[in-house]
Amino acid sequence: MKKIALLAPLVALVVATGSLNAADIKGSGASFPFSVYQAWIGAYNKATSIQVDYVKKGSSAGIKDITARSVDFAGSDEPLTKSELSEKKLYQFPGVVGAITMSYNMPSVKKLNLSSSALAGIALGKVVYWDDAVIASANKGVKLPHEKITFVHRADGSGTTFNFTYYLSLISSDWRNKFGADKTINWPGDHHVGGKTNTGVAALLKQTPYSIGYVDYADARSNGLQMASVQNAHGEFVAPTLKAFQAAAAKAELNPAKDFYAIIANPKGAGVYPMVAATFILVPKEATATNKKVTAFYDWSYAHGGSLASNLGYVPLPAALVSKVKQYWISKGIK
Repeated sequence: MKKIALLAPLVALVVATGSLNAADIKGSGASFPFSVYQAWIGAYNKATSIQVDYVKKGSSAGIKDITARSVDFAGSDEPLTKSELSEKKLYQFPGVVGAITMSYNMPSVKKLNLSSSALAGIALGKVVYWDDAVIASANKGVKLPHEKITFVHRADGSGTTFNFTYYLSLISSDWRNKFGADKTINWPGDHHVGGKTNTGVAALLKQTPYSIGYVDYADARSNGLQMASVQNAHGEFVAPTLKAFQAAAAKAELNPAKDFYAIIANPKGAGVYPMVAATFILVPKEATATNKKVTAFYDWSYAHGGSLASNLGYVPLPAALVSKVKQYWISKGIK
């Protein structure tokens, strides 16, 4: 009886942890949309009893998983080109739109403006101290400390890094010529540190005084991080807000003829937040029956998950784009 009693908690643990293996569909990849996908997964399960599992690993890992067919779908913040999709035998469609923040750790500085030149200088390792003139010039009357900046970045292959460095390539010819846009970067300078997934970056920012780094809005907000206002293409300093994200998302051109390939970065217009990105879903062409389960989940999420997305700071796809996505699914035989 004692052995049975001792085994009971272990059995309960196996059942609890084994629930992931019982998922009807499994996905992995980008951590950028993880918060909203988890919210949708919970609501979808409650409504349908269907179990969806999504593991945040980073976009690079997600692409590897779906290429190896070890998951049913993958998330990537870097869209794949037509040739890449053809080579890997994948379909691609957008899931949601989110934003990248420049989060920082300086309790004494309640509000911070970052110009394009300041942001690029920090990433390049050329702006070393917080009271550097290029930062101070956009923060008149703010007492910036003479403390060395610690730049926090992703240590894993990341679509968030791709979108951030794509943005840097638009605002800085120096960055574009030396590094360009990529999911992994050999970061310049001698005072930086890397974290795995957006959650890892947020944790490092939280525990590292005088640090700054790029992290998705949902993780920044849930961790109570300070977020800078970033200079947009219109010359305005725009705070990360849902309204500003929506203004940027409206500029996106997601075309089904191009498998929705699009990068939203530094769009023009007043009130637009400059670091916004769509995140994408990848499914294998040959898995028609499973793909229909995946698209059923996203179809339900588009229809019923808008408020959940907005509450987390994401921008739900507009109705006209959802209609295009559905037509894409139909044309591929996966709806």
